[in-house]
Amino acid sequence: MVAQDIVIRPIITEKSMNGTAMKMYTFEVAKSANKIEIKKAVEELFGVKVSKVNTLNVRGRLRRQGRTKGYTPAFKKAYVTLAQDSKAIEFFESMM
Repeated sequence: MVAQDIVIRPIITEKSMNGTAMKMYTFEVAKSANKIEIKKAVEELFGVKVSKVNTLNVRGRLRRQGRTKGYTPAFKKAYVTLAQDSKAIEFFESMM
C-alpha cells in the first residue's frame, strides 16, 4: 500500500487537539494497516520521526432519523506519538 492509502485523514476534535502539545496526533487509517505500516506512512508523508503508534477500531454508532435506523461507518483510528527530537506536524500547528 502507498502512504496516501494508509493515512486517510487527520481527526480534528477538541480531545485530539489537546494531544498536540505532547506531540500526539490522531489519524483515520486504513482498516488493513498495521502499526508498522502506519509508522512508515506518517514518517514518509510528514517528514517526522515516530516513536509510538496506538491503534483503535471504532465501531459504527446507531443513528436514527425519524423511523429510519442506520449505522455510521466503522473505521480504524491511530494515535501517533512523535519522538522528542522530531519537529511538529505543520498542519496541526496551523489549527491551534
